[in-house]
Amino acid sequence: MQTVNKQAIAQAFGRAAQSYNQHAGLQRLCGEELASYATRRQGQKVLDAGCGPGWFSQHWRAAGNHVTALDLSAEMLVQAQALHTADCYQPGDIEALPFSDASFDLCWSNLAVQWCSDLTLALTELYRVTSPGGQVLFSTLSADSLHELSAAWQPLDLPAPVNRFLPFDAIAHAGQHLPLTLMQQTLTVGFPDVLSALRSLKGIGATHLHQGRRGGLLSRRHLQQLEQHWPRDRRGYLLSYHLVYGVMHRE
Repeated sequence: MQTVNKQAIAQAFGRAAQSYNQHAGLQRLCGEELASYATRRQGQKVLDAGCGPGWFSQHWRAAGNHVTALDLSAEMLVQAQALHTADCYQPGDIEALPFSDASFDLCWSNLAVQWCSDLTLALTELYRVTSPGGQVLFSTLSADSLHELSAAWQPLDLPAPVNRFLPFDAIAHAGQHLPLTLMQQTLTVGFPDVLSALRSLKGIGATHLHQGRRGGLLSRRHLQQLEQHWPRDRRGYLLSYHLVYGVMHRE
């Protein structure tokens, strides 16, 4: 278990509320894969837990479902509401969902639970508010995601701006008391330059560091060093995400 500053996380994502959708290609690819595990597509009460600006809230609503969008960030909910992505908008924390038991047919959470302090509690809460016969679908990041970022930062003698993610075994352990099935996938995204790669992280709000920030802004020399050491191929400067998809059928 890691202790996380929920207010600071909400603020980081709030600052990205306006820019999130233009940088959220990975979230969409991941969400499309996650949606392939859904047993039903329409006529459900759906919770989008950690909805962000509501891209997948809109997806589920357009498919003919009644959608409740929940997020820790008030600014993200304002953006989701401005885009009319859901039927209801609820501020809240996945680790303490403000709903009664068996409230939803589908609890959906795309790349949000990695920001929780206690994954076991988060998964238990998602399962609790799912009705019998319903489904929980979630995705998260696992250890060694963004390893290119860590590798590029090493020669700078600065701490890499990346959080540690749980190993796959720890994710499995967190759901050992639940009817949880896990799948894995690695997605690698290429960027034309280092700044584009860094902006992709900032643009989705994934810049909150649990251990805090040390050091100031990057200098031009630092950027040149990053360019020298950042792994790249014909796709450009690379960022790899080790994705884990979780499926639970509510008994």
